[in-house]
Amino acid sequence: MIREMTKNDWPMVSAIYQQGIDSGIATFTTVCPAYEDWDKAHAKECRFVYEEDGTVAGWIAVCPTSQRCVYKGCVEMSIYIDKKYQRKGIGEKLVRHLIEKAPGVGFWSIYSAIISVNEASYKLHKKCGFREIGYRERIAKDKFGNWQNTTLFEMRF
Repeated sequence: MIREMTKNDWPMVSAIYQQGIDSGIATFTTVCPAYEDWDKAHAKECRFVYEEDGTVAGWIAVCPTSQRCVYKGCVEMSIYIDKKYQRKGIGEKLVRHLIEKAPGVGFWSIYSAIISVNEASYKLHKKCGFREIGYRERIAKDKFGNWQNTTLFEMRF
């Protein structure tokens, strides 16, 4: 079941986020933020969780790509799936749900920058119709100190 994320979901959402941080291929973030900081950084719209048997198995949310009003419809997507639930189609369901809901709240572009070695995320974006728009070479070091590239994807409405 996909539903809107609430503040009460944060313990499970942050635990899943921490799994992504620990993997070293999901984000350059090294410390999971407090809910208040995460909340300020993300749009209030289009925050969803996939719940299975009362457990949050994955989540998706967006944040503005710019504070300038002309870009208010351009957002960057984050998606994380609990390790126990990966490769079961949950990511695709969450992304397709976001794609369905985003235009209705005024978003016209969903952007995503993934660490290029994250093959599962790369395949998910392609499967869901995102187009690859470029890459950034040696943009940041991962948690292990290795330079990584990011691949840039976009979905336009």
